[in-house]
Amino acid sequence: QVQLVESGGGLVQPGGSLRLSCAASRIMSSIFRLYHMAWYRQAPGQQRELVAQITSDGSITYEDAVKGRFTISRDNIQRTVSLQMNSLEPEDTAAYFCNARSSSMNSWGKGTLVTVSA
Repeated sequence: QVQLVESGGGLVQPGGSLRLSCAASRIMSSIFRLYHMAWYRQAPGQQRELVAQITSDGSITYEDAVKGRFTISRDNIQRTVSLQMNSLEPEDTAAYFCNARSSSMNSWGKGTLVTVSA
């Protein structure tokens, strides 16, 4: 079972930037490249929501609220997926989770906390 570990969260002021990373382990890069990778977030008292997804063929989708501010990317050799977050807003405050999905599996990391506050 693939293991996902997120990093890069923290406290940032409104308008600032953060870069989240998700490292996959216990899996070969030849398999990692077949996974659809995504970032989700969950704010306190809210449901978990999809923020950005990058499929195995490189197709990318974003939640409307983050379009133009967030950029998702993946490195299949390093087995990582990143989320560059710019122009952060207090509404972006949430726990951010990495997700790996295929037709036969669906794995989650434990999350990293992002707090946007002055």
